[in-house]
Amino acid sequence: MHRPAQRDQRDQHDQGKGRPNRRGPRLRRLLVCAAAVPAVLVAAGCSSSDSGSASGGDAKQQTSSARPSQSASANAVQPAAYSTLPEPCGVLSQKTLGDLVPKGAKSGKKGTTDDSASRSSCSWSSLENNGVKGSQFRWLNVSLLRFESNATRGEGDKLAKDYFTKQVHDAQSVEGAKNTKAQPVAGVGDETTAVRYDLKKKEGSFKQQTVVARVENVVVTLDYNGAGLAGDKTPDADDLAKAAENAAKEAVAAVTAANKDGSKAGTSPSQGASKSASPSASAATKG
Repeated sequence: MHRPAQRDQRDQHDQGKGRPNRRGPRLRRLLVCAAAVPAVLVAAGCSSSDSGSASGGDAKQQTSSARPSQSASANAVQPAAYSTLPEPCGVLSQKTLGDLVPKGAKSGKKGTTDDSASRSSCSWSSLENNGVKGSQFRWLNVSLLRFESNATRGEGDKLAKDYFTKQVHDAQSVEGAKNTKAQPVAGVGDETTAVRYDLKKKEGSFKQQTVVARVENVVVTLDYNGAGLAGDKTPDADDLAKAAENAAKEAVAAVTAANKDGSKAGTSPSQGASKSASPSASAATKG
């Protein structure tokens, strides 16, 4: 605080003596330069800040522009392999129907549906009257369910696989069923399981066979049961099981043949799939 005052007094004394005041102009130059330095720094700081903001803005814009494509890629699903279903009452040959439902090979009844390209079914019944010895009853149902790929629900074959698992579980959980057994079936579609059980009803003892097969995005459920009525003998469960497995294999081949052109399904959700009921559960009420 004291030094500037002493410098001012000396400068005044020197001026009074007629000496040139060299320190005054030099001091003013220093002050001007000192004042200019903060301005330069401020300008440089502003420039740096603006540059950083611009770079940050560009980076955010680039990141934002990249997000939609990444999101679209993450949500993309593969189209379903099979885009159609065969005529349900035509998936089995007359020979096969003659073996399974000998008195009802031509009695096929097509199920009602609001979307035949995604779900369909056909059933047959046979009653062979042996007079006083009783009758042999057979009932057969083939259900076809096709799943589309969907960005929300997933790929068609995955949805079909989930439904396949549910169908097998339902077949194993029929109320009143006895001696339930399940086993995989080789050589039929991508995966196949046969479920068999006994079901006692007022008409007689029924031997139930349910074969669930998946091929790509289509699930085939074949229900077949038989009973000896009015005193006739109960059919052999092994014979029924073998006949049901052969029929399921034929139905799966019909699905593949209907899609042999290799056409791909679209990505719209299958309305029919969401409305489907369990054929295995309903089979227990037949006969």
